[in-house]
Amino acid sequence: MAEPTAPLAQTLAGKTAAVTGASSGIGRAVALALGGLGADLVIQARRNAAGLDETAAALRALGRDCHCLLGDLSEPAACGRLASDSWAWRPIDIWVQNAGADVLTGEAAQMPFAEKLDLLYQTDVRGGMLTCREVGKRMQQRGEGVILTVGWDQAETGMAGDSGEMFAAIKGAVMAFTRSLAKSLAPQVRVNCLAPGWIQTKWGETAPDYWQDRARLESLLERWGAPDDVAAAAAYLASPQAAFVTGQVLNINGGFAGSADS
Repeated sequence: MAEPTAPLAQTLAGKTAAVTGASSGIGRAVALALGGLGADLVIQARRNAAGLDETAAALRALGRDCHCLLGDLSEPAACGRLASDSWAWRPIDIWVQNAGADVLTGEAAQMPFAEKLDLLYQTDVRGGMLTCREVGKRMQQRGEGVILTVGWDQAETGMAGDSGEMFAAIKGAVMAFTRSLAKSLAPQVRVNCLAPGWIQTKWGETAPDYWQDRARLESLLERWGAPDDVAAAAAYLASPQAAFVTGQVLNINGGFAGSADS
């Protein structure tokens, strides 16, 4: 009989994790969850140095060592540089490819559809693929590692409207890539995808009543998800408890009750 694994609270002691897009929201929550399990962290953001410093301060308050990096993953050269700069600090055991373009808030929300689509593709798909391939190569050479990507629960069912079309195409590509990367890197490296549903991050906090109601109606648990809900799933998939889990897409959506637009 196999020996039982350690309690989750102790499982990442001595490990080093990296989380991209860690200056706020889901990325920050994931970084803090992994830090709470004992991992030291490399954290990355595109340009939000102040937010990254806040995440770093919270990690150091947990007693974790932390290394901050800035870089725009829509630029191919930055993807390889992020991997090499991370490994220059320490070999990485767990890599969470969370960084993604925000086209729902700020200046990008006013872009034409084609420009939003280009930005999402460059950051989430191309940037994510280039980064994870470089990370995976290094982990495979070491003989072990975990990679987590971030998709979207409705990418496989579809959602009407501009945002639904964009995110289904972009995150569907991320999810398909994840399944293929898991096969490329097996058996040394486990690769899985987190697929959040309605998670109340920056956009959700101020969304109109229609979207507030829709988020609740489309979840069997009748509530928005929180970044900590995604972080808890990431912590499980990064841990030895998930040692026999790879090539999977895990929906974190409170149980999808069906689309309100259908």
